[in-house]
Formats: sequence, C-alpha cells, structure tokens
Amino acid sequence: MDVSLIKKAAIFATLEYEEVARVAEICKEQTFKFGQTIFKEGEPGNRLYIISTGDVRISRVVPGSGEEALTVLKPGACFGEMAVFDRSERSTDAIANTDCTLLTISRSDFEILLDFNRDIAYKVLWAVVRLLCERLRITNDNLRSFLAMSMF
Repeated sequence: MDVSLIKKAAIFATLEYEEVARVAEICKEQTFKFGQTIFKEGEPGNRLYIISTGDVRISRVVPGSGEEALTVLKPGACFGEMAVFDRSERSTDAIANTDCTLLTISRSDFEILLDFNRDIAYKVLWAVVRLLCERLRITNDNLRSFLAMSMF
C-alpha cells in the first residue's frame, strides 16, 4: 500500500510514517469504471475513500435540472469521510469521472483504529476540524456571492 498517497489526504497529512502505515493496514483497493456510481445521496455512509488514480465527480441531483457537479476530485483527495464521522447518510453522489482506483476504509475499521491509537485519533480529528472549517468558509463565501447576485 502506498503510504505517500495516504499522507496526501488532508485528514492523514499530519501523521508520522508509522501512523500512516497503520492506516494503510486497514485500506482496501477498489476500482471503478468511467461513469460508475461509487455511492448515491441518501445511502448509508459506511466507508471513506482516497483517490489513487483517476478522477471522481461529486454531484447532486437538482429536481427539474438534473445532475449538478459540485467538484471533480483528483488523486490524493479524500472523500466520503463526513458520513463516516457523523454516521449519517451520504449528502452527495460520487461518480467515477474516469476509470479510477480508490483506497477505501470501512467505518468499523476506522473507528477501531482511532479507538486503539489515541495519537492517531487526536491528529485525524484535528485535521477533520480544520477541513470542515475550510469547507464551511468556502460555503459561506459561495452563499454570500449567490445572495449578492440574486439581489440584482
């Protein structure tokens, strides 16, 4: 397993080599063909993903409009982690934008890793806090822009 790829993922970036190697032990590899659905909005969030090769499109279906792509993620990006942390349903669709290879970690394996490795848990959870703050700031900026445009 490529530990340098895992370390590229924002939630694992602050881990030491030995800690990343522990994460690698619980990773599985999965391949998807272009256009194949990785997960759909509303499904249980039981695993997170790290892109090894290829691109993944994160999107939502907008009633009356069809699919709206929110972003296209590249190798090293981590996605699907929100539903793993809060045990909720998927909030978007994830679709293979090209043929791709993903590393996956199941929620149960991830929780066991964090339960038995407090240093890893501390670093990962702080990284997640920073990631969610960054995403919230982007959402706030987008909302501010949208509201400013809708006033004209």
